Order: sequence, then C-alpha cells, then structure tokens
Amino acid sequence: MALDESKENDETYEVEGYSYIVNKDLLEKASPIKVDFSNYGFRLDCAIDFGSGGCGGCGSTGTDDSSSAGCETEGSCCGN
Repeated sequence: MALDESKENDETYEVEGYSYIVNKDLLEKASPIKVDFSNYGFRLDCAIDFGSGGCGGCGSTGTDDSSSAGCETEGSCCGN
C-alpha cells in the first residue's frame, strides 16, 4: 500500500473518507481485497494465497511474481 495518483488502468474506491486506488489487473487477481486498520497500521487481506512463506518485504512473497504485490496473508511477518 502506498500513496499514488489514479491512472487510466486503476479503479478508485471511496470508503469512509479514504480513497483507495487499485490497479485493475491486480484487482482481478486479488479480489476481494479487505483493508483494516489495527494498532500496527493498515492490514491488507486478499484472495491471493501465499501459503506460509517467508518475508521478502511487506506484501511480497520474496519471489519475482508481481501478482503478489500489496497483499498479506496470516502468519507473514508484515503487520500480523
């Protein structure tokens, strides 16, 4: 999750005063995407299953699979 400006290939959602911009290709692969706020910051959950893999950085499985960008799974080291 990062600050960004909407581009032609993005969907924009307004929820409780926040604007969420999601790349259409990622949205197709990751839907549904859920954003929660916790004591540690924002937490993203999505339909992409990363298993219990290690941590290659927040929202990443540590591989070159760009479809994994921006989603976390239970048990990852990022925000859980």
